[in-house]
Formats: sequence, structure tokens, C-alpha cells
Amino acid sequence: MKYEKREIRDRKAEDDSGCAALLGRLVHHLIAENISVSAMESCTSGLLASGITDTEGASAVFKGAFVTYSNEAKVAQGVSAELIARYGVYSLPVAEAMARACREAYHAELGIGITGTTGNPDPVNADSAEGEVYYAILWRGEKCLRRLQLDTAGLSRHAIKERIVAEVAASACALLGI
Repeated sequence: MKYEKREIRDRKAEDDSGCAALLGRLVHHLIAENISVSAMESCTSGLLASGITDTEGASAVFKGAFVTYSNEAKVAQGVSAELIARYGVYSLPVAEAMARACREAYHAELGIGITGTTGNPDPVNADSAEGEVYYAILWRGEKCLRRLQLDTAGLSRHAIKERIVAEVAASACALLGI
């Protein structure tokens, strides 16, 4: 069997703005400084992890990620069910616990946790509000905890996820002094 060799260009790599550029800048810094990273994502469904691995050489620092869309998945990966019951799954304490759990599971220096809703309120969790997102970034003794309220009107779920990931990437860059 004969295979044709073809050059494939990634349009994201050619984009100098937005989510891809922020993630590229973040990952290049992580590689240069040898800082390992992991994530636990809910509402972004792995888009952060995918964006990290779009950068050449990311395997040197990216340890792995969990996509924990359900409460049960979060608990299975180390987030306390009691914490979820006390604060709600959409909260800063839960986002921080997600960041801590993935960092510990993968022995990474930088841990990122993201939870929230991208569209309609979640019928399983009474504490949900459309476009409300919480994320936490833990690095060494420092942390960044944020709540976002996104205007989701007219946006696709993918576009909403990209906005969330761009915000997280910008905050990670700021925390690391990039």
C-alpha cells in the first residue's frame, strides 16, 4: 500500500489573536520554564486540554486532563461530594478542588479547574445559571479564582467554550507573569 505524503497546515496556528494565540503563548512559556500542567474540565469539555496539545512540544509539560461533566465524575476524580453539596457544583470552592485534584493526580505544578454552564440552566443542578462559569488556577503557593458571567445570546456552545478557555489562558498567563 502506498501513502501520499501531504503537508497539512493548521489554520489555528496561523491565527495571531484569540484563544489559540493565548494558549500558544502559555504553552511555550510552560515548555521554556519546564512547568507541568494538568486540568479538570466540566463545561469546556476538554477544549482547554485540546488547545494545550495544539502547540508543538506540549507533551513535554502536559500531564493530562479529566473531563468531568457530571457531579459523579468530579467525585470519582477527588472532588468532595460534601463540598459540592455545601457550595454547589458551580462555585469557586469546587473549581479550586478540581484544580487541586487534577494537579495531585497527575503530579503537575500547575492545575486548572473549570466548572459552569455554557447555555441553558442545568436541570440536574439547581445552582446553575446560564453563562455562569467558575475557574481556578493553582501554581506553587499562588492561586487565581475567578467567576465569569458570559453573555451567551446568539453564540454556539463551541464559541462559548472558546471564550471560557481564552479567559482561563489569559489568567494563567497573568499568574505566571507572561
